[in-house]
Amino acid sequence: MPNQPFPVIRWSADEGERAGTPLVVALHGRGADERSFAGLAPHLPSGTTVASVRAPIPEGGGYAWFANRGVGRPLPDSLAETSDRLFGWLDTVEARHSSVAVLGFSGGMAMAGGLVLAEPGRFSAAVLLSGTLPWDAGLSEETDRLAGLPLFWGRDTADAVIPADLVARTGTWLRERSGADLRERTYPGMGHGVSVQELRDIHDFLATAPPRAPGGRVTS
Repeated sequence: MPNQPFPVIRWSADEGERAGTPLVVALHGRGADERSFAGLAPHLPSGTTVASVRAPIPEGGGYAWFANRGVGRPLPDSLAETSDRLFGWLDTVEARHSSVAVLGFSGGMAMAGGLVLAEPGRFSAAVLLSGTLPWDAGLSEETDRLAGLPLFWGRDTADAVIPADLVARTGTWLRERSGADLRERTYPGMGHGVSVQELRDIHDFLATAPPRAPGGRVTS
């Protein structure tokens, strides 16, 4: 990977205001950057801190999370390397927060999915938007892998950016095998993006997700 600081983060709150707050790690889409989620925090429950992270690989005027062999198909070694670096960063910040959730859009959904599949106990909730899980990237697909994890999956069923077979595979696994506490929502006419209604639904989802401290301990 390029020799650049990692991760580059745009925080929604100053350092002195973050202690004890729920943390949402926001992962942008392929070819975008950390500015994509700069305005996310006001749409989330009050007091939430957002860390909008820049992906490490320059691509298309922005950045990508992993090298790939086609849309939604990460190369296993590349996905694993970025995951390791993100987990290493989380090790330095998660203890300051009451919980850690991950939110990913498009290519960021594949990255977020890779994180929760690798270490589901690290997260209090996951928000997966307009993408696919990182199939065939060497991650466990065992039944109940995400047992009890509150998970929001939002998309437009007519979104043509992500291959339909990968979306269908994601849906089948999340509904039937993942063990996640799944909240699935579709938004006709939204396209490959995030709508105001979806942001409202994400707010409500995070507001009602059981608080779970880093490491997987349910706190209430």
